[in-house]
Amino acid sequence: MTKKRKRQEDFQKVKLKVGKKKPKLENATDTTFKTKAIQIPEQLKEDGVLPTQNRKLNIKDLLSQMHHYSPGVKHNALLGLKELLSQYPFVIDAHLSSIISEVAAVFTDKDSSVRGAAVHLLQFLASKIRAEQIAPFFPLVSAHLSSAMTHISEGIQEDSLKVLDVLLEAYPALLTDRSVILLKNFVELISHQQLSKRLKSRDKLSWMLSVNPNRRVTSQQWRLNVLTRLKKFLQAVVDGSSDTEDEGLQEQKDNSNSVRNPICITWKLHANNQQHIQLFESGGLRPKINSSFRLRSLTSVIDSAEKGLSSAENLKGFIEIIIPLLIECWIEASPAQSAPILGNLLESESQQLMHQVLSIIHLLWKLTKQHDETYKMELWLRMNYLVDFKHHFMRHFPYSLQDTVKHKKKDPCKSNRNCMKSSNNIDHLLLNLTLCDIMVSLASTSTLQTDSTWLDMIRKFVTDTLQDGSKLNSKQVNRLLGVTWRLMQIQQNKVTTEPLIRAVYTLYQQRNLLFPVRTLLLKFFSRVYQKEDLRTQRIRSRSKVLSRWLAGLPQQLALLGLRNPELSNQLIDIIHSAASRSNKELLQSLQATAARIYDPLEGTLVLLPAEAQRRLVQLVYFLPCLPASLLACLSRCCIMGRMSSDLAATLIGILHMRSSFAGWKCQVQDNSVNDVDYFSFLFSTLIGFSREELTSLQGIRGKPHISQTQLSPIRLYLTDLDQFLHHWAVTEVICHSLSTIPSQSQCFDILQTGICKYLVGLVVIPDSTAGSVLCAINKLLDQACIISENLHRFLASCCYSLLYFLLTIDREDAEHLQKRDMLWRSCISALALLPRLLRLMLQSLQVSRICREELPVVAQLLRLLMQHGQLRSHMITNEFLVQQIIKDIMTLKSGEVQEQWLTDLHYCFNIYLASHPQTPGPINTVY
Repeated sequence: MTKKRKRQEDFQKVKLKVGKKKPKLENATDTTFKTKAIQIPEQLKEDGVLPTQNRKLNIKDLLSQMHHYSPGVKHNALLGLKELLSQYPFVIDAHLSSIISEVAAVFTDKDSSVRGAAVHLLQFLASKIRAEQIAPFFPLVSAHLSSAMTHISEGIQEDSLKVLDVLLEAYPALLTDRSVILLKNFVELISHQQLSKRLKSRDKLSWMLSVNPNRRVTSQQWRLNVLTRLKKFLQAVVDGSSDTEDEGLQEQKDNSNSVRNPICITWKLHANNQQHIQLFESGGLRPKINSSFRLRSLTSVIDSAEKGLSSAENLKGFIEIIIPLLIECWIEASPAQSAPILGNLLESESQQLMHQVLSIIHLLWKLTKQHDETYKMELWLRMNYLVDFKHHFMRHFPYSLQDTVKHKKKDPCKSNRNCMKSSNNIDHLLLNLTLCDIMVSLASTSTLQTDSTWLDMIRKFVTDTLQDGSKLNSKQVNRLLGVTWRLMQIQQNKVTTEPLIRAVYTLYQQRNLLFPVRTLLLKFFSRVYQKEDLRTQRIRSRSKVLSRWLAGLPQQLALLGLRNPELSNQLIDIIHSAASRSNKELLQSLQATAARIYDPLEGTLVLLPAEAQRRLVQLVYFLPCLPASLLACLSRCCIMGRMSSDLAATLIGILHMRSSFAGWKCQVQDNSVNDVDYFSFLFSTLIGFSREELTSLQGIRGKPHISQTQLSPIRLYLTDLDQFLHHWAVTEVICHSLSTIPSQSQCFDILQTGICKYLVGLVVIPDSTAGSVLCAINKLLDQACIISENLHRFLASCCYSLLYFLLTIDREDAEHLQKRDMLWRSCISALALLPRLLRLMLQSLQVSRICREELPVVAQLLRLLMQHGQLRSHMITNEFLVQQIIKDIMTLKSGEVQEQWLTDLHYCFNIYLASHPQTPGPINTVY
């Protein structure tokens, strides 16, 4: 084969036939592929654990969007969070840490809309999260807040104040724990540090007010905003401090004559060794021991920087920084030098700034008084700031408001200079009073001559304000009384204090005073009276105004009634305090008003709650005289049930102590309680009903109010259970008082005379009265007592009526069933003590006069009397009478089938009477 042929065989061309597929090449690429569906059901399933909002985003999705670069996304995420958390509040507890951290992080966001949404969300969260829940995360929130307050951006600084408002409203205690850092932030918001050349050698920095023209508000308005929050913050610090008292009326810590709350002691428990009395050197609800030694608390080892303003060193340091800045703010807002001194007019914004300045200083002064060495702190404040305060604050005192508001209607309040307010509701009177409070706190008795000029200005302003007839609110009156009290302490002589007390009394005499105002005035007068009473007899000089005020308190109490129970309690406490000190004017007024206070129908005693009633009952002990008319009112108060039986027992005990039968070794007050009037009180209270009520009961007939039997002339009026139990409890106390009277026979004669005069002859008698009379007879009866025939018959009728009532009580009548034991004991005791009483009762059982339905009751009564051990001997003595009664019963039941009750009667008679050795034999004739 030639070479050409070989070459052709190597590259031989394949011939394709028509209709046949082209064969695949050996190096051809396979381009075919197969597809299968991927199933991911877990990802497509909705999350059932985390709820979603309207955009189907759950809490994790929304929190992740908080890190997005777009302000719009973050804004929508914040809105979505608020929507989600409002619909599903339980999500807050599950993701509290993440929510707090993400929301706090956007306090310093560059976009104002994001910051605004964060503030709104924080305000919503504050209403849902408790302080103890957010406490672990609060350091993070505080750090972000500090970062926002010190941020270079003015907008972030402004919005940080809104965040601060929310936190101060919801978590003041948590926020004040980080007071050192936040106070520095407040200072940096309105000032900047500048190294002074004069202080360069001492390495101290001075602070100066800063001005930023880039802010949207004026510098004065910005300072006002910052100082407003600083005041709120310091107020929270003061409120959170311990041992805080009422503003304006707080007592000095070093005052040894301060009024202390008494320790309540229940003498009954103490007498039974169930309550121990613990005495302290200084009494009160929170007793403190006056000692020169102090135990170091655990907080003393904490660094002073962590103590905040509770450390005297930190407080002094902050005062040294803030006071000069506040004085600069005051200078900017104060009226011009050429303005008239009196009635200096202030614009609204200036007045607000000045008010905030004074309020901050006032709060700082209150914080200084909470430290141990108060006197040293006050001396330090006086040495450093009195000159500046006199020069800047008192120069244009007093200040008034420039009214620029157009009057559409004539308002009587607006014509009053003390009611004039700015558009921001800041009155100039409160500004002036705050200034007065600050200044008088720097004065003392030792500096009186040096400070007399500006003290006279303050005294004149206070006196004029109290006497001009203005309608003052509680905040103004509180500050006003605080200044008045301080002025009275600085100069303690009648020449200066009497006009101030008279001015306060002028305000007190105004009509329609608000309750908080009236309360403050009462506290002030009470405090002045107690302070005056603590003086020694040698220098004591009673204030005429104070005596007039005290004399009017009982009349005010009687007129007040139930209209304001809280105010009545305050009046009672003051009256009780003065009465215990034997104040002559008050006791005379109380004596004249006693009949109205203790009136059983509309008196103060029966209208007020139980605790106030207890205090009024205690006042009875201090009354100079207890006439018969007053004792009659007190008796009605005891038996009407409008005060408790325990309180009635207390009243009876007080009257017993005031009587001549109390057994005093020393001579008691002459004619305080007449013996005849005292016995009349005891008897009236024992009966439990007045003569008019007993007379009205005589016309009542039939059930369910009357229990009647044909064998007794007395019908019982059935009292309700509450009235019965109250009357019975009072009866036991009356019986105890009667038993303590030395001459029992004379006491019994008086009781017998009263019963025969007022009860014998009545047809209807209350069941409680009948039982009480029997109880008293049992208590007083002895061998020397002689009982009249009329009383014997009356008591016998009462006994049978009561016993018949007890034996006929329906088992379903639960109310009257509870009376059974008490009435049964009284009847049996009387029958056991008085054999003649039992005989008269048996003689009255003339069964021939009664209907057949009453026979089983008589038979049951006889069986019970024979079975009773105390009456066994008396029943044996009256065996003939019992035998005759049984014979009469058999006569009425002759010819009939013998019933079970009659068989029981025969059995008891044979067991207890017929089998007795002294019993005669012919008992069988009865059957």
